[in-house]
Amino acid sequence: MAAGPWGWGPAVAVLVPVLLALLLGGARRLRRLSVAGGACADLRGRAGGVRALLVTAHPDDEAMFFAPTVLGLGRAGARAAVLCCSAGNYYNQGEIRKKELEQSCLLLGIPASDVTVIDHRDLPDNPSVEWDTQLLADFVLKHIEANNINMVVTFDAGGVSGHANHVSLYAALSNLLPDSLQGVQLLLCVWASDLGGTVKCQGLRYLHSERKLPEGCSVLVLESVSIFRKYISILDVPISYLLSSDALFILTEEETEQAKRAMRCHRSQLLWFRHIYMLFSRYMVINSLRLL
Repeated sequence: MAAGPWGWGPAVAVLVPVLLALLLGGARRLRRLSVAGGACADLRGRAGGVRALLVTAHPDDEAMFFAPTVLGLGRAGARAAVLCCSAGNYYNQGEIRKKELEQSCLLLGIPASDVTVIDHRDLPDNPSVEWDTQLLADFVLKHIEANNINMVVTFDAGGVSGHANHVSLYAALSNLLPDSLQGVQLLLCVWASDLGGTVKCQGLRYLHSERKLPEGCSVLVLESVSIFRKYISILDVPISYLLSSDALFILTEEETEQAKRAMRCHRSQLLWFRHIYMLFSRYMVINSLRLL
């Protein structure tokens, strides 16, 4: 006899929590395996020569979106710096937010001496303003050359949240790429082995051209994902693990708490929805990046 319209109700009420528990358990196990696996461990310790520059749009981007990359590179022995392209002065809180940025970066392992904020009138913190990409490119290139940077990390074309300022950074870095990409291949795991979460090692292409990026400087962009994947936290680990990317950073539970502490340094921005973001966003745990 067929089940009535409510016949499946009790079964579903039991099965759904069980399936969610299995998914969560599997994601946690995969997370632990990726940490214990030590991908490309034979290259461990060779990341010391990497000088990475994280190019962000606003104070709090480094913790809200890029904490897995920053902590992962730091664990691997790379030296990271931050170039924040605005003071986040949309609500006239620029000076407060600069201090919060330094506090956050310190928790992520970046000293204040390696944190630079560009406070330029033509680069306002405004979600409706597309920044001058040539001006941005000039600032970024000067910083790269002055600090002997050999790896740059920033947003992709989607900007994770679609913020116009985030997208402008991608456009600016794209302007620094030569018309004809040249270079050699270097394994990503040179930089990212033994960092508590890198599970993929693929080739990075070095980019160089006259008056463009210096020879030996590579660019990685943070992948924007669907709204569904964005807010399933560690349940996105299996998906990110299976999908192709040039770099994948997954934080341990301890590192995730460290990332959240860094985010909490931005007290002026901790509205109610930011607490929900910290709880559910995969960007507090996972960063998948691709070569630009």
